[in-house]
Amino acid sequence: MLKKPKFNFSPVPDYSTTQLTFLVILRLLIGWHFFYEGFVKLFNPYWSSAGFLLETQGIFKGLASSIVASPAALRVVDFLNVWGLILIGAGLILGCLTRAATLSGIFLLFLYYVFHPPLIGYTYATPVEGSYLIVNKILIETFALLVLLVFPTGGIIGIDRLIFRAKKTNKKRKK
Repeated sequence: MLKKPKFNFSPVPDYSTTQLTFLVILRLLIGWHFFYEGFVKLFNPYWSSAGFLLETQGIFKGLASSIVASPAALRVVDFLNVWGLILIGAGLILGCLTRAATLSGIFLLFLYYVFHPPLIGYTYATPVEGSYLIVNKILIETFALLVLLVFPTGGIIGIDRLIFRAKKTNKKRKK
């Protein structure tokens, strides 16, 4: 007879301090990357997503071209991109609404990936640091966020910990 595995549903599972420390550091590093990318774009008056969108290849080429062709749509995409990066980064750094920030980061990176897939025959004018085929830095960072999604790092160190602690205290008082 096989034994069913036991799952620990507590906010902080039984991991070593070293494991938890490195997960939190991973969250902070990715958060900084998002935050800084948004911050730099915010204060660069010449930045626009138009260059990135114009280089789109594959199934999203038509959508990207239509966004660039509409100044209003391009302004919306630029605004969402910049503030999305900043808010996702801040959420990850502060451990605030970590799950929402992580899911949003995964979604944004997925969009970057599908608009610029690293596939054979696709070349981009934007310089890259290496040669990629299917797996690139965007895909790796996406999967790092997926790892963070399944570990409650905001509940370990961050504002989420204070929120969860306050909710737990309120539940105890009501009983």
